[in-house]
This record gives sequence, structure tokens and C-alpha cells, in this order.
Amino acid sequence: MGTSQKRAIQNYRSRLSARGLARFEVLGRESDRELVRSLARRLADDDAGAMRLRATVHQTISGELPKTGGILAALRRSPLVGAELDLGRSRVKGRKIDL
Repeated sequence: MGTSQKRAIQNYRSRLSARGLARFEVLGRESDRELVRSLARRLADDDAGAMRLRATVHQTISGELPKTGGILAALRRSPLVGAELDLGRSRVKGRKIDL
């Protein structure tokens, strides 16, 4: 391999690592090739969908049960905790209508 090719590969890999990505090889069945590639593409996006996908795959592979109390924990992290909001509503009779 020539020096220009080596330099091109080195530049490509440095750009990948700057984006937080790494190149690696995976062994699997030929029939799973597109599945693994599409999974890797989705995980590389690193958005909310990738986070959910990562959590689901991790949970499936590890065999752990889902944690309970997620909604309660989210409500406790809310910035409105301790804000002393008055959420009461006044009761007002409806208007009279003639049918």
C-alpha cells in the first residue's frame, strides 16, 4: 500500500474518532449483515432514538428486568419540585341555556 493510501486511511480514522466513532469488525451470519449494519447506523446517530435502541438491546442481551419507578424518578427531577404551585381550581356554575 502506498504512502498516500496510508495517509488517507489515517485521516479517515482520525475524522471518525473526532466524531466519537470507532471502526471494528464483527463476525456473524451472512443473513444478518444488513441487520447489523442498520443497527450500527442507527446507534451512530446518537440521538434519542439511538439511546432507546441502545437501552432495549442492552436489556435484551443482559436479560435484566426493566427498572420500575421511572416516572416517579422523572417527576422528582422536575424543576417544579418545591415550587409551591397552587393548582386548585375554583368551582363555577355553568350558564343557563334555553333548550
